[in-house]
Amino acid sequence: MIKLIVGLGNPGQQYEKTRHNAGFLFLERLVSYYGSSWTQESKFQAWLASCHISSQKVMLIKPNTFMNHSGQSVGKLVHYYKLQSDEVLVVHDELDFIPGMVKLKKTGGHGGHNGLRDIIAHLGSKDFYRLRIGIGRPSAGKAVADYVLSNPSKIEMRLIEESFTQTDSILKSLLLGDIASAMKNLHTIE
Repeated sequence: MIKLIVGLGNPGQQYEKTRHNAGFLFLERLVSYYGSSWTQESKFQAWLASCHISSQKVMLIKPNTFMNHSGQSVGKLVHYYKLQSDEVLVVHDELDFIPGMVKLKKTGGHGGHNGLRDIIAHLGSKDFYRLRIGIGRPSAGKAVADYVLSNPSKIEMRLIEESFTQTDSILKSLLLGDIASAMKNLHTIE
């Protein structure tokens, strides 16, 4: 059962709509849709919200620590609430997927993603769920850092936002702990 959804991104207006902020954008959509609001919690170095999805309460967190130090916030909150790592879903950008593709998985390495790397280090575990939002790869010769910290084109942003909509049908299954059903439904969406 998922009790905490973590959105990865960078704080600050200049990063608001960048590819690297796919996790933040996903959580903003949830908060808006479910009529919740954000509260800044300095002890967790994060913005927190909670909402009820299909009668299940879930906490949402956007770390204020910048992407590469996301684990500081996540680790503090997980330890404070005595959560297990498999009760955590991390939503993040994924270079290896085209814009609009979204996949769910449990465990694994960080794949070069510094936010995941820091979360793994602070949790002392890789055993958490990941909702990977496709942002595509930069063209040859373009630096990855410049690419992820830039805004996607209008078409790419529309595809990314459509991928958020694909997750609507699986959120209930995720929160109830029916991960197999959530994966099957998400990965067979055409």
